[in-house]
Amino acid sequence: MSACKTLIRTSLSCLEFRARTPNSTTLRRFASSLLPHSGLRIKPQKPFAVSRSFSHVEGAIPLDTCDSTEGAFEGEQDSIKDTVEELLTKNKDDISSLMKMERRLENCDGDKKGGRWFPYLDKCKAGEVYLSSGEVIEAMDPYIMDVRKDRFKNAVNNRSYSVCLVVEGLTDFGNVSAAFRSADALGIQSVHVVSPDSSRRYRDNRHVSMGAEKWLDIELWNSVSECFGILKARGYRIASAHLGTDAVSVYDVDWSCPTAIVVGNELRGISKEALALSDLNCSIPMRGMVDSFNVSVAAGLLMHQAVFDRTSRMGGHGDLTEEENKILLAEFYLRHNKNTIRIANEFSKRKLTSPTSKL
Repeated sequence: MSACKTLIRTSLSCLEFRARTPNSTTLRRFASSLLPHSGLRIKPQKPFAVSRSFSHVEGAIPLDTCDSTEGAFEGEQDSIKDTVEELLTKNKDDISSLMKMERRLENCDGDKKGGRWFPYLDKCKAGEVYLSSGEVIEAMDPYIMDVRKDRFKNAVNNRSYSVCLVVEGLTDFGNVSAAFRSADALGIQSVHVVSPDSSRRYRDNRHVSMGAEKWLDIELWNSVSECFGILKARGYRIASAHLGTDAVSVYDVDWSCPTAIVVGNELRGISKEALALSDLNCSIPMRGMVDSFNVSVAAGLLMHQAVFDRTSRMGGHGDLTEEENKILLAEFYLRHNKNTIRIANEFSKRKLTSPTSKL
């Protein structure tokens, strides 16, 4: 007994996908053609269309818009990939394109709450007015899926500024990417890059970071003295990863106080200037034949120990106040999608035109 199998090859000439939003209709077209086969030929059919309306799906954010306001807002938002490349290679002083809520001045009163630094004010510029974090969340809430909102809330609840990461003089930005990914995974919100070399490109290593930089506060510095001076003014203790006679084990450090963890160049390690300005040196005990870790691995181990120690001493790593939690949640909402700034601006317009109560 034998089986007969027939293989029929066809070509997909055109696929149309139409997604309808409340205010517009967006047409997506995908065309593909296959090389002709010498075997069985199928007569081409007319293009078929698949249509699905999303107007009834609560929490879905539109992929695109075709209204008259799109051009006005599109220029304000670059893709995250291009934004990070711009920050790390061309314009190191501009961090505003990644951070949406207004930031505090370095030396203003009330910078440090509860003995530690929190960078944001409870306001976001939207058009001609400022929105509070509550108004930002109100504006964004209908456009974000519930699953995504739950993930934002969980991440923010476990975030802290009490520990930050500083990478100094790294030449392989793949290592920077990996360190960023570890910081995000462990709930460390603030990361700093010290490097005067602006010729290297970060974009090629985004697959290593898995987009973690989108959710982190990245600050860029041209010198160690500038970076450390600001961090100390914010109340941080500087702990450099260095294997020296005065180094203490990472397991013996009390990580409950605000601390900046510093890792250095892949070959030279921490610079002499950084060591001189550090408050303490710490090391990871080695049990094998080699005497060092890869720098991104070392950064991950140091941050993990800091989070573990803080959890053991304080019952948890995330330590934001209720107000700070709400502000950072609004920041995450604003970073969610390039359309969020447009939505915030439209919300602010409605706020300006809506009648106010005389009571």
